[in-house]
Amino acid sequence: MASLSNAQLDDLQAFIKDWLRHTGRTQSDLRRALQASSIRMPVLIDELQRTYGQEGLVGLAAQLCGIEERWQGEEGWIRPQRALGLDDSLDQLDLLLREIRQDQLA
Repeated sequence: MASLSNAQLDDLQAFIKDWLRHTGRTQSDLRRALQASSIRMPVLIDELQRTYGQEGLVGLAAQLCGIEERWQGEEGWIRPQRALGLDDSLDQLDLLLREIRQDQLA
């Protein structure tokens, strides 16, 4: 089973924190989406690392994209006013997933 390096884990944690902040979500929201046992960041990161170990980087990115899609599909969800400078149809996670897939084809 593959695992992320310490540097990659630090990057993932920083990404998750930024992503939650930009989407107006909390660690509690992510805990529910991952069905994790705790809202503590180390537990959430362990859940994401488990996905990485089973499905690789593409699986991890796909999981995060799926979570974002579910959040956007929830009734009453309002996209935060902070503009990311991207067209609404292209979220950060979608771009990340595309880049990963392009790298794999190259």
